[in-house]
Amino acid sequence: MTKQSLPTLDDVAALAGVSTATVSRTLNFPEKVREGTRIQVTKAVRELGYSPHFGARYLASNRTNTVGAVIPTMENSIFAYALQTVQEALADNGITLLVATSQYNHAQEEEQIRTLISRGVDGMVLIGQKRSESVYSALRMRELPYVLMWLHRQGSPHASVGFDNFRAAQAVAARVLELGHRRICMIAGHTQGNDRAAERVAGVRAELVAAGLPLEPPFYTETDYNFEDSARAARKVLALEPRPTALICGNDVIAVGVVQAARQMSLRLPDELSIVGFDDIDLAQVMDPPLTTVRVPHRRMGAETAKMLLQLIRGEAGPRSVEFEAPVVERASLGPAPTVARE
Repeated sequence: MTKQSLPTLDDVAALAGVSTATVSRTLNFPEKVREGTRIQVTKAVRELGYSPHFGARYLASNRTNTVGAVIPTMENSIFAYALQTVQEALADNGITLLVATSQYNHAQEEEQIRTLISRGVDGMVLIGQKRSESVYSALRMRELPYVLMWLHRQGSPHASVGFDNFRAAQAVAARVLELGHRRICMIAGHTQGNDRAAERVAGVRAELVAAGLPLEPPFYTETDYNFEDSARAARKVLALEPRPTALICGNDVIAVGVVQAARQMSLRLPDELSIVGFDDIDLAQVMDPPLTTVRVPHRRMGAETAKMLLQLIRGEAGPRSVEFEAPVVERASLGPAPTVARE
């Protein structure tokens, strides 16, 4: 079919037996059209295969019915699960989700945000709070609603849905200490430009320092979020004398690599070494042994983020901040410190 033969708004109106204004209103504001009329127009649109012209639709309603999201990576399933929930809720409201990944690169994230703004998105979903003030200025200048996911901070000026990374990391470190561990190491993700990773490190460090255990190299190291690099980091840490009895990992992906390294070194888990993670990805439950971790409520965050963003886009009143709990889920990878290692 050539461009000239594509169905038009007039064609839809004629087939549905309504005016072009009614067709336009049905497409842009379906909640304002009577159900019978909406059914007629929708049927005509489907029969003709009509697709609204993006530019014309934007000019008519000042809305594109699209929302942009920039996430660090698709390689960690926890982000994908959360965005799936966001997408489902938005789709129920006739809104399309456009997704970009930054690979934890702030310059790349900023470019993607500006690109999505230029595409005329009606709102934005972002992960974490730490980014250039110029980005927030650009969002404010265009009065573009946005919601930050994956963190919660008291007094933040930004709409956010998440949990307290610092407090959750404190809780998991406290449990490790309760089980008698004193030679404790942390392998974190890179904290530069990543406020979630930085707050998890700060939470673990605060709990250990309070117990008289400074968290410093070589008992603290950072790595990329992949199995190979985290396993390499673990082998270096586990070669220390005396060897750590517990490893706290910045997320579950790192923890999987640590478990692999421990197995290669023939360490018995958790008898000789305890390992804990953060996120509670699906793999955490089926590992051998199953992983003790912090459960991040990714699906609930996604649903609440979509709800809050829709309210902001529509100018409706609603909460500007929602905090979820992120509890420690204890499984077999964490056990008491070996008796000879207790001090």
